Amino acid sequence: MTTTEALGAWGAYDRDNPFPLFAAVRELGAVHAVTLADGHDAWLVVGYEEARIALNDPRLSKDMHAALATGTGVVAEGLPGPSFARHMLTVDPPDHSRLRRLVSAAFTPRRVEELRPSVQSIVDDLLDAMAAAGPDARIDLVRAFAFPLPFTVICELLGVPDPDRADLGRGLTALLVPTSTPAEYARAKQASDAVVAMLEALVDAKQASPGDDLVSGLISARDGDERLSTQELLSTIFQLIVAGHDTTASLIGNGVVALLQHPEQLDDLRSDPTRLAVAVEELLRYDAPVPHSTFRYAVAPVDIGDATIPAGSQVIICLAAANRDSGQYADPEALDLDRAESRHLAFGHGIHHCLGAPLARIEGQLALGSLLRRFPALRLAVPADQLHWGHGDGLVLRGLSELPVIPGPARTRT
Repeated sequence: MTTTEALGAWGAYDRDNPFPLFAAVRELGAVHAVTLADGHDAWLVVGYEEARIALNDPRLSKDMHAALATGTGVVAEGLPGPSFARHMLTVDPPDHSRLRRLVSAAFTPRRVEELRPSVQSIVDDLLDAMAAAGPDARIDLVRAFAFPLPFTVICELLGVPDPDRADLGRGLTALLVPTSTPAEYARAKQASDAVVAMLEALVDAKQASPGDDLVSGLISARDGDERLSTQELLSTIFQLIVAGHDTTASLIGNGVVALLQHPEQLDDLRSDPTRLAVAVEELLRYDAPVPHSTFRYAVAPVDIGDATIPAGSQVIICLAAANRDSGQYADPEALDLDRAESRHLAFGHGIHHCLGAPLARIEGQLALGSLLRRFPALRLAVPADQLHWGHGDGLVLRGLSELPVIPGPARTRT
């Protein structure tokens, strides 16, 4: 696909390696008028400084309900639908400020940090299961490790009962599969309805019998006399589940591939695990699990870079392209685990900066550190060009469909 063709169907490009295209588009300018693969017209921001400006510009609204009410078709309803779209990523201040305060009151740094031993225990159990399969087993690291780790963590954090987790995981996986035919949409809608019913039942159960979990905390969270409405509560739980597991699963999978393709840097990291925190930040910059920002539209004309974005336009910010802008980074297409503080945009910027970033960092560091320590001979089971990033919706989420590996001999737990 040529650059011109890509701008006419943005999102339909080669998802296995979109970075050459992102670089070519950046060379043409920081902001472009595009048509999305779903037919919507939009403006695309690919430059780093321009992305930071756009992410923090209050004229770029995230109010999905207001956008739908315009009747201009600037945004599709999507799944599960507007009734589950009243969370922090789909509202503007003052609603955003109120919701973030309420969620922050339950999702505290203390609660996140207290999860560290639990995360390590889940990591160790999953790696034990991989070791039991034998050193020469072919293992799908997505199914065996990258997905179940953050999914289990978020389920424990929210208080999802063990018997319900498998069905919820299957429903979310089916819901997040891209749909291009009526039959595919029907399957996704069925999965969406099942997920909605499960979350409604979870809220009912926690209202009847609160526990020491995040859902119970969200139900009881107050900001003065204000609390979350039922719609806001359900929307927030859905957002936390999707953001809390899917993006971290992609971080782990993408990070493993990047490390295995750079064996010298991988060896250096193994020899000095204290560098892991910096390495995770570089992996987030190098191959962001969220390549594009979530929905925004201009409520007034906005000048960004050399472009004027008209009022009423949808705006897509390509975080993955901005994270490789040569105006911000030296040798941006290269992985450099010693790169100094990069101020990457993988978690966004401004008032919508990812609330779950501290938890994602803990999970990424413990997952990658433990995996590399337990399996020093870990290798891909297929050539790298046979890997496919088919998970996600084509824009906001980008993850591996599967990651076949051979673990090699396992070390014992430390």
